[in-house]
Amino acid sequence: MYSRVLLKLSGEVLSGEGGRGFNREFVSYLVEEIVAVIRKDIQLAIVIGAGNIVRGRELEDLRSSRADELGMLATTMNAVYLKESLNSVGLNAIAVSSIIELPSFVPHKYDQIERALTEGAVVVFGGGTYLPFFTTDTAAAVRAVEIEADIVIKGTKVDGVYDMDPKVFKEATKIDTISFTEAIERGIRVMDQEAFSICQRYNMPVVVIDFFKKGNLLDAIIGKKVGTLVKPDLWR
Repeated sequence: MYSRVLLKLSGEVLSGEGGRGFNREFVSYLVEEIVAVIRKDIQLAIVIGAGNIVRGRELEDLRSSRADELGMLATTMNAVYLKESLNSVGLNAIAVSSIIELPSFVPHKYDQIERALTEGAVVVFGGGTYLPFFTTDTAAAVRAVEIEADIVIKGTKVDGVYDMDPKVFKEATKIDTISFTEAIERGIRVMDQEAFSICQRYNMPVVVIDFFKKGNLLDAIIGKKVGTLVKPDLWR
């Protein structure tokens, strides 16, 4: 079982696939999955995306850096919403960001984040990496290394990594375990190259799961065979 986990989620977990804004049914499901984890005394941090509000790459009329700024701001909105949703069911949760100064946010300070995790609070990171041109996948890798997580769990809409797109090819085969190097060589896109590089360099494994299958998150954390394990070359 992993004792400290970084969970990477798309903003669509708050709205449903292809949705915008916040859908109470999906938010309630998300909160229930997190509650089950915290009840096991697992320390949890979350990096949340912004796909339910805006994606920087959709704003083709803006300069890339400015479009990414809007995307980063949208992730802070999701961080506050998720924090409040967790607080509403009695969980201690904090929203962390260094790109915005509002009363709901805690500054990005290592000691404060460490104290929150060890005291059982869920730490929700908003703002991505705080820099344009980087995805929230890269932010998840960076935050996982910063908090010394045991693993990154990437919650997706599919039940792991396949050798080809399962939505296009019926003969696609699910991969249970693969190394970062092999994934890169085979052109399998689990996370972006920057995220891969960070995880490889700092020996940080990643498990890719179908987040929308009830219980998958906890099962992955306690070591059951769920999804796909993407491991650094030297990881055991």
